[in-house]
Amino acid sequence: MQARVTWVDDVTFVGEAGSGNSVVMEGGRKNNGIRPMEMILLGVGGCASYDVVSILQKARQDIQSCHCELVGERPDATPSPFTRIEMEFVVRGRNLKETQVARAVELSADKYCSASIMLRNAGVEIVHSYRVENAE
Repeated sequence: MQARVTWVDDVTFVGEAGSGNSVVMEGGRKNNGIRPMEMILLGVGGCASYDVVSILQKARQDIQSCHCELVGERPDATPSPFTRIEMEFVVRGRNLKETQVARAVELSADKYCSASIMLRNAGVEIVHSYRVENAE
């Protein structure tokens, strides 16, 4: 995997992934891009959400939507790494089996999500939860 981060001006940078996709990052002064620590939080949420949806689709669950609400805790110091991340998956669909949702979240946390496993191995406490909303 490769990437390039290029300084634009002041505290603004453009990150380009090897896939060809790019994102604007910013240090917080102008609020014209995502902050780097926000990128980490979004990355872990995206990684785990991909797993949960994929596992539920393979289990033939009728998913209509899925989102992950994240809260990251950081000390008020420098450096300020994450110490705890809470992830709540909200899965909506028809006739969803709660056991399947629980299994998907557990498999993502313990086996598949490289981002959350990497952070956990670095000492970040990661708490997973889920909510099932059955549609009519």
